[in-house]
Amino acid sequence: MEKFKTNHKVDLFLSKTKIWKEEFKESRRIILECGLTEELKWGQPCYTFNGANIIILGGFKAYFGILFVKGALLKDPKKILIQQTENVQSGRQIRFTNVDEIINQELILKSYIKEAIEVEKMGLKVEMKKVTDFKIPEELEKEFNKNSKLKTAFTSLTPGRQRAYILYFTGAKQSKTREVRIDKYIPQILNGKGLND
Repeated sequence: MEKFKTNHKVDLFLSKTKIWKEEFKESRRIILECGLTEELKWGQPCYTFNGANIIILGGFKAYFGILFVKGALLKDPKKILIQQTENVQSGRQIRFTNVDEIINQELILKSYIKEAIEVEKMGLKVEMKKVTDFKIPEELEKEFNKNSKLKTAFTSLTPGRQRAYILYFTGAKQSKTREVRIDKYIPQILNGKGLND
């Protein structure tokens, strides 16, 4: 096997990981054989091409995932890419439950990785929804009608912060829960802060 340059931070990550160790190692080998650069970002192995994020590896409770950052642009002839939630716009994931599945799909994975590199080389971008494409929850609209400063503060937030609030508020199934969430974050919105600031 040809030796590829590994990142010492990922080596350290793998030495400490308790679950999915073999899945991380096998995925890493396959990805590095495709010529991507290895980094550690957000506490996870990340693989880049000319500085652009292409793949992020992650171990979850029920599965191991290989996330293609611009997976929505891949053709997916094998229909194996998964959109984690309806609100994920760009990333798509291939999920595995054991290392043998990764080994058995090596050629398929390499074809997907090569396509992801080509997508990056061509400069393709995922067309993201605008904040105006998301429906503001009725409970937040009511608060805007009661407090014009709140509406002004909300619309002054960056689009990403507005989207995060909308998704968090609408993520609650019951109106009462949405109201509680909104009440809790009104001071933060008025201070120009995002959901996680």
